[in-house]
Amino acid sequence: MNEIINKIKKLKKEKNALILAHNYQAIEIQALADYRGDSLQLSILSKELNSPLIVFCGVRFMAETAAIINPQSQVLLPVLDAGCPMADMINAEQLREFKQAHPGSPVVCYVNSTVEVKAESDICCTSSNAVKVLQSLDTEKPILFVPDRNLGSWAAAQSGRKVITWNGYCPTHQWGFGVEDMRIVRKQYPGYKLLAHPECDPIIVNEADEVMSTGGMMRYVADHDEVIIATENGMTDYLKHIYPAKKIVSLSPKAICQNMKKTTLRDVLKALEEHRHVITVKEDIAQQARNSIERMLALS
Repeated sequence: MNEIINKIKKLKKEKNALILAHNYQAIEIQALADYRGDSLQLSILSKELNSPLIVFCGVRFMAETAAIINPQSQVLLPVLDAGCPMADMINAEQLREFKQAHPGSPVVCYVNSTVEVKAESDICCTSSNAVKVLQSLDTEKPILFVPDRNLGSWAAAQSGRKVITWNGYCPTHQWGFGVEDMRIVRKQYPGYKLLAHPECDPIIVNEADEVMSTGGMMRYVADHDEVIIATENGMTDYLKHIYPAKKIVSLSPKAICQNMKKTTLRDVLKALEEHRHVITVKEDIAQQARNSIERMLALS
């Protein structure tokens, strides 16, 4: 492993490459990355740093987003089939039909969506700014929110806006935690604060002490010592790695995204050696999607 890491560092320097890793990646990937964070943090970083070569350790929609807002950069996704089941729960044609059923309603799409869906939307959002995005829309019409019903419903309640959600969800957050998990863990760790990602089922979100994005969890744990984390376990693993003295507990060991765990150090090395896999987006689609992303970034 050390040999692979050294090769990656050497190639990264030679090629002036930037390695980005989402908070759900394996510990060794996050430890190697130049920057790690949630979708919004990485979107902003990829735009600001203006690197000629970006290796995005995450899933496809994240690499697509980086490619859209960095047309001057080559963006590599180490594992081509690292996808997102939630993003696959709606396509552009389904969104057009959804819009036709609710004429005049603005569309907010979660960043966890395909580039084609982003192109059909008015503005993008992430879990950290969904409430702010909804509040920014001046409309008497209900807002259409795709594809995540859980994030959309939570953001609607927080913002006071009327929202119609698409019936999509993240399988890891929807099925990774249950009432029994909360009962057992709360009893075992009394006094600990439960932090839940808004992609979780409402039954988890409503019982949480705090609801926040992974970036928010990172900041919260920096200042608190006893927490229960309800999100994908890559986040919990990395928090334990950087804060070994803190008491950090996962709400459930079942919360694992197999797609996020596909990327290995060897994949990162191959990406740098062979420039695989280059993520490209057709310019007409990219421009439309870029508009929805840029509107989001202007609020961030």
